Amino acid sequence: MAKGLDVLREADLRGELSPLRRRILAEVREPASATVVATRIGESRQRVNYHLRELEKAGLVELVETRQRRGGTERVVRATARTVVVAPEVLGDLPTDDQDQFAAETLLATTARTFRDVAAMRDQAGDAGKRLVTFTITADVGFSEPADIARFAEDLAAHVGDLVAAYDTPRARRRYRVIIGGHPAADLTEKPDQNPTRETS
Repeated sequence: MAKGLDVLREADLRGELSPLRRRILAEVREPASATVVATRIGESRQRVNYHLRELEKAGLVELVETRQRRGGTERVVRATARTVVVAPEVLGDLPTDDQDQFAAETLLATTARTFRDVAAMRDQAGDAGKRLVTFTITADVGFSEPADIARFAEDLAAHVGDLVAAYDTPRARRRYRVIIGGHPAADLTEKPDQNPTRETS
């Protein structure tokens, strides 16, 4: 069974994940041969077969079965995951001193690092036959005033600090990094406030 999500690192794939390769991946979410895919997307079988081979080398496509067709062997393949995303590369370290906790860059850099690290640990756990235990908490909240965002962040930090103090065992083997961030809920009808904490109510 295909995984729900696969994380692709740029080093895993020779060449970019081009629009054609993305189209081919979409076509083999269910098992199909190069001939079938080529017919669907209007490309030559040879070109599709080449890209399927490269995707297979990258671990994004796997062989399902082989069939004898007109004196030859037809390979039927499928994508190894329903969704593929490219892991963001994080270069350098995000400064921990004097960083702006309300800056979008801080949230993006922290999220990118989390993306990279969790994906790597998940793969390591899978190779060892284990399951990576994580937890995710999401919530939506509406603020009446821009200044409420800063007060909410301060209160949340205080509560998290209390929980850390209550549960933290310095020499524990199972150490977790808890990351909490907030951003405007996606709304195509309104432009998000670019600098809500700098406004005065």
